[in-house]
Amino acid sequence: MLRVSKIIDYGTLVLTHMASDPERVYSAADLAATLGLGQPVVSKVLKTLTQREILKSTRGARGGYALGRAPEYISIADIIDALDEQPFGLTECTATPGSCSVEADCNIRSNWHRINAIVRRTLEQVSVADMVTPSSTIEFIPGRRSQSKPPANVTAACPSTWSFSE
Repeated sequence: MLRVSKIIDYGTLVLTHMASDPERVYSAADLAATLGLGQPVVSKVLKTLTQREILKSTRGARGGYALGRAPEYISIADIIDALDEQPFGLTECTATPGSCSVEADCNIRSNWHRINAIVRRTLEQVSVADMVTPSSTIEFIPGRRSQSKPPANVTAACPSTWSFSE
């Protein structure tokens, strides 16, 4: 099963909350209380995101954390790269080439690389700003030649985000 880790989920939640008021400086305690998360976890997320320059920190009485760049320029892929302890990849061979014992003889490896690239591109195209006001309807057009058409009332929230061809 493909699943985002808790730390990445929490990082996305923290950044999305911060993006709702991007000029504000937030304390770890305030974020933890507002979001209902433990302060140690929030502190770990903030420290890591600051080290990766997604956030900037200020010391002192009016110190805290602020976005390091506009929310439109922070992608979900950026968050994953910052908070995940291993390279991005859906399979061992896409994350760390050479780590799979059957990699050289694998006849589906190129397909996994293609799928990995599609997922990665999609994560790069979704920004924290997109996450602030999620849409209730998103049309997925993964390039597959489906015989059925989406219902007439379905619209794409952001066609460039969810439309890709390969």
